[in-house]
Amino acid sequence: MAQEKKRHWLSRLSFGTVSLVAAALLVLAYLSVIIDPAKAWFFTLFGLLYPLVLPLTLVLWVWALFRRSSMRGLLTLVLLPSLFFAGRYIRFTQREPEREASLKVVSYNVGLFAHGPQGMDRLALADSVSRYLRSLDADVICLQEFFLPSGHIPDIWLAAHFPGYRADFFVRNGKSGHFGNLTLSRRRVTDRGKINFEHSTNMALWTDVKLDSATVRLYNCHFESYNISIPGLIKKDGAVEETEQKMRRSIGERPKQVSAVLKDVVNAPVSSLVLGDFNDTPLSYTYFRLLRGRKDSFVRAGKGFGSTYSILWPLLRIDYILYPRELDAVTYAVEKVKYSDHYPIIATYYETGRDSQ
Repeated sequence: MAQEKKRHWLSRLSFGTVSLVAAALLVLAYLSVIIDPAKAWFFTLFGLLYPLVLPLTLVLWVWALFRRSSMRGLLTLVLLPSLFFAGRYIRFTQREPEREASLKVVSYNVGLFAHGPQGMDRLALADSVSRYLRSLDADVICLQEFFLPSGHIPDIWLAAHFPGYRADFFVRNGKSGHFGNLTLSRRRVTDRGKINFEHSTNMALWTDVKLDSATVRLYNCHFESYNISIPGLIKKDGAVEETEQKMRRSIGERPKQVSAVLKDVVNAPVSSLVLGDFNDTPLSYTYFRLLRGRKDSFVRAGKGFGSTYSILWPLLRIDYILYPRELDAVTYAVEKVKYSDHYPIIATYYETGRDSQ
């Protein structure tokens, strides 16, 4: 009898300890949206862990209810904010559109065309991706990590592969070719520009696009990447220390890059649609800063998992289309085509007739 009581006490202690750890991790994940990672970089890691910690905490909560554990109150309390946050990762229902769409937008990190089937070169994959993108019949296409091998002139290649689109791009010239961001529009473009990020090859393009009743500025963003190789992390000596340095650098750089974009947003003469590869999750300082004054297309019109990074699907949603009040989302889709380590995101909108005031 004494031994059974001891086992029961140890079981309760273990359950309580695991519950406290899960609750603490969940709270720290919530805090990651308001704490500037440039000042405390490690808070971003708690946000990254959220898709793993949330289901664990839910299991513990169900078990606590079943066992009538004293931890059920605490677990209930820490789970309540997830009623707001979880829907940014997965949607169980899809709203009925109020009106027909008049604008279709695609955002896609094409991964430098380096993730095709074995034996396929980058130019062949670029041809395949361009055919796929043309089939979507989108009004605006925004690409990140666009690439063309040396010897190919972007203007000529784009004119041949995307007839009917105006191409605005900024590419850097490397030894192997040209790489950067690309915005393609079938709507009339009234102005354009770029935002360079200090100490980085990443950047943002902005393009003013004339719609039926308004003009909006599209920011095609690619914020700082982690540049972490999972196979390298396993095999390479000193990889853990190198990975920590890369993470600290990228996490510290993204707030500066977001600030550069938001500075332009504030000074823009029209409302802004911000999209691209943010390299941050919906539980992040980056996402919530950029969301202010805009809506998330996935939250408004998506269904299922919103994850856009194929390697760790369904854990990482890092690509977004955030839109202003002049628009409302009708449909949203993540297409699981295998041309890149990212999936393309596709959204359609109608114009609301409201101005930015």
